[in-house]
Amino acid sequence: MTKCIFLDRDGVLNEDNPNYTYRVDQFRILPGVLEALRELKSAGYLLVVVTNQSGIAQGIYTQTEMEACHQFLQHACGNLIDHFYFSPCHPTVSASLTRKPGTLMFEKARAKFNVDFSASWMVGDRGRDIIPARQLGIRTIQIGHDIEPENKADFACMNLKEASSLIRNHLNPDYPLGLKF
Repeated sequence: MTKCIFLDRDGVLNEDNPNYTYRVDQFRILPGVLEALRELKSAGYLLVVVTNQSGIAQGIYTQTEMEACHQFLQHACGNLIDHFYFSPCHPTVSASLTRKPGTLMFEKARAKFNVDFSASWMVGDRGRDIIPARQLGIRTIQIGHDIEPENKADFACMNLKEASSLIRNHLNPDYPLGLKF
């Protein structure tokens, strides 16, 4: 079975934008992300992005525009990401089990790549990223300051670089883990 790092996109890999990030010229990769992706890949993890992209269902942007952002990220990181799963749905437009906090994107990855959830991690910036991972037995790290008390992750880190260090050293008893809830 394969160990995997599930990654939310906006707020973890690139700057989050309340008006959506769908244009390549506005897609800003966060500091330390490229190095963190290289470290995690070198540590033997499959890298899978699981992202809600509700702007598609709302008609704000197209799947083609979103895919161009993903291609930009892939090019920047040297094609380290093994797969992108996305949900184009918005609850007011169309219901879907793929949309986080649903688990379907994770389950698709397990079926495709033979993922061992117990050896895997989810890195997200919102409770909706943490909920499905917790339901499936995936360890969780929340990035940033806006921690929802009812949906706390197992650990909190400031960025993906810090999360990468925590993940790679989690079995080392001498390594000081990030903030544990």
